[in-house]
Amino acid sequence: MTISADFSRTDQIGRGIFLTIFCVLVFGVQDALFKLMVQDYSPFQVAMMRYWGFALFALWLVSRQAPLRKAFQSKTPKWQIARGVFLIADIWCFAFGLVSVGIAEAQAIASIYPLLVTLIAIPVLGEKVGPFRFFAVGAGLIGTLIIVRPGMVPVGTGTMFLLASAALYAVYIVITRKVTRVDSASTSMLYTAVVGLVLSSAVGVFFWQPMGWWHLAIIVTIMGTTIAGHGLMTYALKMAPASVIQPFNYLAIPWAICIGYFAFGEHIDPLTLVGAAIVVGAGLVVMARESMKRS
Repeated sequence: MTISADFSRTDQIGRGIFLTIFCVLVFGVQDALFKLMVQDYSPFQVAMMRYWGFALFALWLVSRQAPLRKAFQSKTPKWQIARGVFLIADIWCFAFGLVSVGIAEAQAIASIYPLLVTLIAIPVLGEKVGPFRFFAVGAGLIGTLIIVRPGMVPVGTGTMFLLASAALYAVYIVITRKVTRVDSASTSMLYTAVVGLVLSSAVGVFFWQPMGWWHLAIIVTIMGTTIAGHGLMTYALKMAPASVIQPFNYLAIPWAICIGYFAFGEHIDPLTLVGAAIVVGAGLVVMARESMKRS
């Protein structure tokens, strides 16, 4: 019975990893479509319509687990609202960054967020970080500087938006850790959906432009990939621990390089690859350290 249980658990983890990899591929396609749309439409409008898809998925999922009125009963409503604000701000910044920055470079910059989480968790969550993890964070920041190369090449507004996006998402993750101590996952997802839906729509309607059928089809596909991506990640987290599947999210970088090259004719230079490798390596070290700490 023990051997059978071990095989079953291993099989579940394998499925979780597979779903995570598939999720990365889906979100990569979404980013490519997102970049395509923001060339002709306001990022606020595109982000708003993307959020409609996420909100529909979140409301449907939460309603299956608990009554919406009960899920709204948060012990930390201000922090929950703040989470929603930071997440939609992250999506806006990422959208504006994609207007002028290639997909591969965007993913390389965004990959610094686990390292920023380590730093932000110190004042917000009171976590203690030893010299080993500080060294990893420092190495990751050096890798980011290699990607951005301030002083060697002009740092455009797109790059600044992407750096802001990574920072905002890191804050969102830290606050999520904080609220999960007292609120259920259903409550957190519901607040994220509602706050983001309200804010994105309140801003996006002022940038509305009529769309042709082709662009509407792309938007519907973006909504579909949003729902599919979040659904895949939800099931992956049920099958395997986050510490196991999180490293596979870094596959987004090579996938973004392929999409950027074949879909947009983008070329990533060797220095950016070196910087991305340093960031990923530092991020994996931090994740491994956190996994050892929790085990």
